[in-house]
Amino acid sequence: MNIIKTKRAYESASEDDGFRVYIDKLWPRGLSHETFHYDLWEKGIAPSTELREWFHEDPDNRWEGFREKYTDELKNSPIFADFRKLLTPHSVITLLYSSHDELHNNAIVVKEMLVNK
Repeated sequence: MNIIKTKRAYESASEDDGFRVYIDKLWPRGLSHETFHYDLWEKGIAPSTELREWFHEDPDNRWEGFREKYTDELKNSPIFADFRKLLTPHSVITLLYSSHDELHNNAIVVKEMLVNK
């Protein structure tokens, strides 16, 4: 069984992060390639541009809709299916995201999908 965590990309890496996966489409603003530590950048499972932009227009009122639509995107994504398999050998996985909102972001949805299979 995997332990899956979420963490902002701007937080320092730690040994207990395990396998670090950045799951946003865009590079985290202000971080350099030398200072941002990750094992895998999986852009292919990031929310579609249309969904991301729709959510950011009104995040306070669109979280549940975003969550449902993004879950559907992941369910229908062959990249996400391959991503799940790739994570199998890792006992601890940290999903890295750029959002300022620690409770309403794509990593929360990805974690739910991985845990609930």
